[in-house]
Amino acid sequence: MEKLDISIRVATPEDAEELLAIYAPYVENTAITFEYTVPYVAEFRQRIENTLNNYPYLVAVSQGEIVGYAYAGEFKAREAYAYSVETSVYVKQGMTRGGIGRELYMVLEKALKAQNIINVNACITYPEVEDAYANKNSKRFHEHMGYRFVGEFRKCGYKFGRWYNVIWMEKFINDHERKPQPVKTFREIAADIIE
Repeated sequence: MEKLDISIRVATPEDAEELLAIYAPYVENTAITFEYTVPYVAEFRQRIENTLNNYPYLVAVSQGEIVGYAYAGEFKAREAYAYSVETSVYVKQGMTRGGIGRELYMVLEKALKAQNIINVNACITYPEVEDAYANKNSKRFHEHMGYRFVGEFRKCGYKFGRWYNVIWMEKFINDHERKPQPVKTFREIAADIIE
């Protein structure tokens, strides 16, 4: 697919229905997400609102249409994990390999770096053998974005009558200082990141 002309902006709760239209096929037809049931629009709207309290939630727009989204979330609840996040990206089916995910992750990392986040982590479905529901493309994408493989959990996800492995990948986007700067909320830095 050829590279699209896209712009990145902050998601709003009003985007929930469009974002859910991108996400739903991943729930219904893939093992990329381990959710079994497509969330309701109201629930998805709440997820966007909750994320934006602290972290970036971004959408990619091409010709007035949302074609992908990416966000970061809490890695773990304990205070010592404050400098780490988990990242996720979804691109409208049929529009992958056009640079949408890359553009989203570049802006996402820029925002997280400005928040003083240091570690970005991705939890990825990784089938032992590629099938109709899962492939190894996400691992390759994250490698291309500079993530490195750190571990694998075997047969920990069950969907469509099959067991799937998951892998964790990580990337350092800031230095691990002895006394790191305090983490800022996304709201504190958003205006400086998204024009």
